[in-house]
Amino acid sequence: MLLIHTLAMSTIIIAMLMILLSLALSKKNSQHADKNSQFECGFNPLSSLRISFSIQFFLITVIFLIFDVEVALLLPSILSIHKVKPVSWIILMSLFTLILIIGIFYEWNDGALEWK
Repeated sequence: MLLIHTLAMSTIIIAMLMILLSLALSKKNSQHADKNSQFECGFNPLSSLRISFSIQFFLITVIFLIFDVEVALLLPSILSIHKVKPVSWIILMSLFTLILIIGIFYEWNDGALEWK
């Protein structure tokens, strides 16, 4: 038990010493801040990094992801048609698709798909 405590404490002490040593040896070079900044395609990085974009892009992305997940769920379910009654499988898949179609028509009627 004493060995475990000794190893744990020595590990913590060594880790703290390594952190303090790296902080002491690292040089903060603030006089050449431009040399340490990112350089991309020749553009000056000192401009604002936040670019505003339309919420319409976000809505289209969410709708795309919903229908992408629908395809990911429908395609593997084709393999299960032999394990259940085909009529119940068709009803279930039609209901699943109908719910998504109702959702897209709701978004369309709500005006979420119209660019302003």
